[in-house]
Amino acid sequence: MRTKGKITSWNDNKGFGFITPNTGGKQIFVHIKAFSNRNRRPEINQLITYALSTDKQGRPCAVKATLAGDRLPQKTKQKKGSLSVSVAILFLVIVAVTVVTSKIPPLILAVYLILSLLTFIMYAVDKSAAKEGAWRTPESTLHLLSLAGGWPGAVVAQQKLRHKSKKQSFRTVFWVTVLLNCSLFIWLLTPTGGAIVKSLIARVV
Repeated sequence: MRTKGKITSWNDNKGFGFITPNTGGKQIFVHIKAFSNRNRRPEINQLITYALSTDKQGRPCAVKATLAGDRLPQKTKQKKGSLSVSVAILFLVIVAVTVVTSKIPPLILAVYLILSLLTFIMYAVDKSAAKEGAWRTPESTLHLLSLAGGWPGAVVAQQKLRHKSKKQSFRTVFWVTVLLNCSLFIWLLTPTGGAIVKSLIARVV
C-alpha cells in the first residue's frame, strides 16, 4: 500500500530527511536510496508517494519513494535485465558447444567460468563496501575482468545484486568491454585465432 505525504525535513549533504504523512502521525524517515529517481534531489515541502517499511532496527521508514511528477520504474526495465542474463547464459552455452565440437580448447570455457565467478564475487564485495563506506573496488578493475571474459558473471551480478545497473557511464563502458570480448571469441573460432591459442596453450602446458 502506497502512502502520500510531504517532505518536511531534508539534509541534502547526508542524503536523508523526514516525511509528514497526509493522514498525520509520526514523521517517517526517508533516505536518498529510497527514491526511484535519484537524479532529482528532494526538497522541503515537496509532495511524495511512498511505501512504508522498517529498517534493521525496526524503525518505520519509506521505500520505493517517488516525488510528485515522477513515475515508478516500469516493468520493462526488469525485462531488459532478464534479457541480459539470458544473453549471458546463452553465450556460455555457445562456448560450451564450441568446446564439445572441438572448435576451441576446454581451457577457454574454464577461463570464462572462473572469471565470471570471480567477477560476480568482486561485484558482491564492492556492493558490501558501498553500504559500509569501506574501500571500493575501482571501476577499471571491474571493466578489466569483464573484458578478460568475466562479463557473464558481471551481467548476473548487476541484475541479481542490483549493483552498477543504473550508472549510465559505467554501463556504457561495460557493454563496450562485452562487445570487445565477444569479438575476440569470434576471432578464436577462425583458423588463425585457433592456431595461435593452441600454440600459446602448448607453451604454457
